[in-house]
Amino acid sequence: MQPASKLLTLIFLVFMGTELTQVLPANPEESWQVYSSAQDSEGRCVCTVVAPQQSMCSRDARTKQLRQLLEKVQNMTQSIQVLDQRTQRDLQYVEKMEVQLRGLETKFKEVEENHKQNIAKQYKAIKAKMEALRPLIPVLEEYKADAKLVLQFKEEVRNLTSVLSELQEEMGAYDYEELHNRVSNLEERLRACMQKLACGKLTGISDPITIKTSGSRFGSWMTDPLAPEGDTRVWYMDGYHNNRFVREYKSMHDFMTSDNFTSHRLPHPWSGTGQVVYNGSIYFNKFQSHVIIKFDFRTSSISKSRQLDYAGFNNAYHYAWGGHSDIDLMVDEGGLWAVYATNQNAGNIVISKLNPNTLQIIKSWTTNHPKRSAGESFMICGTLYVTNGYSGGTKVYYAYSTNSSTYEYIDIPLQNKYSHISMLDYNPHDRALYAWNNGHQVLYNVTLFHVIRSEEL
Repeated sequence: MQPASKLLTLIFLVFMGTELTQVLPANPEESWQVYSSAQDSEGRCVCTVVAPQQSMCSRDARTKQLRQLLEKVQNMTQSIQVLDQRTQRDLQYVEKMEVQLRGLETKFKEVEENHKQNIAKQYKAIKAKMEALRPLIPVLEEYKADAKLVLQFKEEVRNLTSVLSELQEEMGAYDYEELHNRVSNLEERLRACMQKLACGKLTGISDPITIKTSGSRFGSWMTDPLAPEGDTRVWYMDGYHNNRFVREYKSMHDFMTSDNFTSHRLPHPWSGTGQVVYNGSIYFNKFQSHVIIKFDFRTSSISKSRQLDYAGFNNAYHYAWGGHSDIDLMVDEGGLWAVYATNQNAGNIVISKLNPNTLQIIKSWTTNHPKRSAGESFMICGTLYVTNGYSGGTKVYYAYSTNSSTYEYIDIPLQNKYSHISMLDYNPHDRALYAWNNGHQVLYNVTLFHVIRSEEL
């Protein structure tokens, strides 16, 4: 069982028109789940949750014991408050009595000094004072008894606090069921927000978060955006040609902290770094061909393959960095895409929407952007975003919208921390960019601009 600080890390940030750059918890030992940021036309509803998986703790007898102790401490605290109020009231009487006793002492001194004068008068005054003090005697005794009870309660609370502290070290400070319910409620509200902001225009990219340093200069890594709940596997492919082994890590935690993985052997080597895992299958470009293959991890077999007609291959129309990156497969909120170039389009980028089951082209768009001049590219909400290079200072500077069949030049900085990006893909589930940067696997958060229509509210 994890300590309280590791039982649950919940971050819910609402910024007014501010980008969110944190996509991972500070402690890599915690399993994590990430939702990227988005904003409406007025900068509202920018929300992100980063939380460990909810199976890290479970209810047991110690949880019930902790709840009982918490209730007992609460009851003790209430009792102490009642007694404290009572003793404070009685203390007022005691303080009054002390003043009167001091006055009595003065009177006795006066009697001693003037015993021959006005003895009878002084005696009557003293007797009257004593009669006034007599009712305060039982009050003083009651106050003393209450004060003892207060001390006893305080001692018991100290003992309970000590026991509770030991339990906190072992199992956490809060009732897990209550905490779980609060987290679930928060996640439901977040999902409702994110559903309203399902798609939008890219307006910002966060600083990179380095997940791991491994492999060669070129490669790709990814998670499945359609993976079922609880499936947090990471897929890893080192190199851009003459390799057919895909590593499967059970979780992001395993990927970050260990070399424990399962190796899958593909029937053919892949070409480039444009592979994508989608709904349990990996889609890749067969080496030295314009054939796209769908390989099902569940059956360890090819479920579909098809030629991408007219697509350049074998370094005919690669990205600026080379590496047989002619055909780039990618996924966004709308499904599966292929980005490539053809002779018919003079080497400029062609975007094709693919049927993920049959690999047939549903529709294609021709652009005016030379494929070889692009550093990398990725799809978000039906728009292709292209970077101006792969090394040094990098930015996203070209966007082609398949929804309107129009393009524009933009200027969104992309920090190229390790100076050589050979893979850049968007994951619509995480709303993050996965990148392979000179042997480093990194993540970027994204900020999307979305106008919420009245019917969406």
